[in-house]
Amino acid sequence: MSTVRLLLSWLLFKEVAALSGNFWHITDHHWDPTYKLTDNPELVCASSGKRPAANAGKYGDYACDSPWLLINSSVYAMKDILPDPDFIVWTGDDTPHVPNKDLGEEAVLHIISNLTHIINQVFPNTKVYPALGNHDYHPKSQLPAGPNSIYNQTAEMWQDWLDPESRVTFKKGGYYTEKLLNRTGFRMLALNTNLYYDQNKLTQDMDDPAGQFKWADQVLTEAAINKEKVYIIGHVPPGFFEKKRSTLWFTPKFNKLYLDLIQRHHSVILGQFFGHHHTDSFRMFYNSEGSPISTMFLSPGVTPWKTTLPGVKDGANNPGIRVFEYDPETLLVKDVVTHYLNLTHANAARGRWEKEYRLTESFRLPDASPASMHQALERIANDRCYLQKYYEFNSVSYDLTECNSECRVDHVCAAREVDFDRYEHCLEKEGAAAIYGGLLAVLSVAVSLVLANR
Repeated sequence: MSTVRLLLSWLLFKEVAALSGNFWHITDHHWDPTYKLTDNPELVCASSGKRPAANAGKYGDYACDSPWLLINSSVYAMKDILPDPDFIVWTGDDTPHVPNKDLGEEAVLHIISNLTHIINQVFPNTKVYPALGNHDYHPKSQLPAGPNSIYNQTAEMWQDWLDPESRVTFKKGGYYTEKLLNRTGFRMLALNTNLYYDQNKLTQDMDDPAGQFKWADQVLTEAAINKEKVYIIGHVPPGFFEKKRSTLWFTPKFNKLYLDLIQRHHSVILGQFFGHHHTDSFRMFYNSEGSPISTMFLSPGVTPWKTTLPGVKDGANNPGIRVFEYDPETLLVKDVVTHYLNLTHANAARGRWEKEYRLTESFRLPDASPASMHQALERIANDRCYLQKYYEFNSVSYDLTECNSECRVDHVCAAREVDFDRYEHCLEKEGAAAIYGGLLAVLSVAVSLVLANR
């Protein structure tokens, strides 16, 4: 009898497994070719900007961008963990955080080429959907709204991944669309959101850089007509950075246009997958009635580099890579599994990548749909245990300090409100609630002391 039960369990497992597709999302590798172990901690890597890399090891240091061993280790860990994914999403930022004068166009292309090569080498038969990051250009963040040498050469570098029509639009503006896995009914939309970055001086005064909004609107309109479901990928996300209050990425005009695009076409959009933050977070999109309509997943970076953004305290992270599980019939995102390398332990012993967490288990969700992610956000906002769990995952288990009331406001409002005005309103509302809650706590303690001394 036990043998029969075992066989039935195995068949059931096989059937359930067959109902899930899966893909890798990797982002923000930031390879620093200058990384080397030396007795002078200020000279370990150019990306530290002379900050001492006091605990440098062979897998890297939190003051530095990724050494090649870390890049190599991350790609081979992907092969060990999930050797045959349906596809790979790669959302850019390949070069190190160094001044423009220390890079140049040739160096940028060399770095992109090396990362392309290792992904191709380890996953030779896997479809890759790449997107440009703001560091994948020279000068960095100044991606133009028209044809140029880097778009052209990168498109040729990625010719094994991009179909001929994709290469045409990529050379025009760094964006493209294709049938997802060449399957009828599914589509991938890869955007060049670096055109909307507030640091991009070339596009700030344009209404629609490279005609990308008009093009994306047309692609999504046709997707609805053809009954297609769409994934959107890109690098720089809209909204605000959760680790520094009121730090935005898009200009206000482009942020509104992006939000309008998602709200207009949410019925065909089954997921958005972005990077740039190096942190593990998400962004919710709602309709005018306040119902959740879309989620943007912000995956953690491979680089452990500690940000130099003013006001961010100890903003490093452990290297992370991520598997998304999805329904191959509907494209619904069913689950998210993040794997990471504890950099301190890896340098002290060996570089072992391990599972950090599974979304549905850690936040008690049925899936990773917009409704479920809204539920997760409400738990994070209202339950300190969930808040602390989310906060530790946010830095890929690097920062284990307590997320206090100010920290809570920053994280909750960044996840909840992509719209600039609504974000400011959220800060006021949640901030007032935090003050009120603090006063109640003080009053409760005072009343307890009075009663105890009666």
